[in-house]
Amino acid sequence: MKVVKTAVLCLVVSALFAPSGAYADDVKKKSRPKRKPNPAMAKIEDVPGLPRVLLIGDSISIGYTVPVREMLKGKANVHRPLTNCGPTTRGLAEMDKWLGDGKWDVIHFNWGLHDLKYLGPDGKNLADPQAAGSRQQVPIDEYEANLRKLVARLKKTDATLIWRSTTPVPEGAKGRAVGDSVKYNAVAKAIMAEHDIAIDDQYSFALDNLKKIQLPANVHFSKDGSRELAKQAVTSIQKALAR
Repeated sequence: MKVVKTAVLCLVVSALFAPSGAYADDVKKKSRPKRKPNPAMAKIEDVPGLPRVLLIGDSISIGYTVPVREMLKGKANVHRPLTNCGPTTRGLAEMDKWLGDGKWDVIHFNWGLHDLKYLGPDGKNLADPQAAGSRQQVPIDEYEANLRKLVARLKKTDATLIWRSTTPVPEGAKGRAVGDSVKYNAVAKAIMAEHDIAIDDQYSFALDNLKKIQLPANVHFSKDGSRELAKQAVTSIQKALAR
């Protein structure tokens, strides 16, 4: 009998002092290690006298931001919007904020992978392109119209502009269709030709090196792969700065 009473007492005490409800959730949250901030999103203090470069793009550009900064250290102040620049629709909504009030010497920019990705009929992200009701986030005709508006806005900065072609969609990548980068790049290439804007053709470079630099069945790149893309970006930026 004493053993039973002791066991019951232990259960009562445990219930009284155990975290519960929202408090328990708070304890769990506090125990989780905080994710380290992405160094690509660090605010940059300009070194006086150096040209200012702005990188605009999605997570592919986020991946090459830090190595571009490292490679251009002492040669240029390299900035980016402190966010994933997403599809062209987001660019139209936030471009003035991203450009700010400062003068830019070179702007290296891209939109595409978020435009061509598929959403489900309920808005589900990265839906199966073949599923009923799936649609591209920004259809190609809207992409063209949006990109024309964005180029017109960027030209007002008087910066030297560089378009970075959209990198390939590999086999097995979720929510995107192989070959769509080619279609969207063709639209972008025509617009850049009209405005005499240089192209950093990272699509062609990546396509020739996919197995070495891109993650399997994924539009993203390995750390070393992002560094290789950075080299391509730096080459195009240095040419622009030399002009």
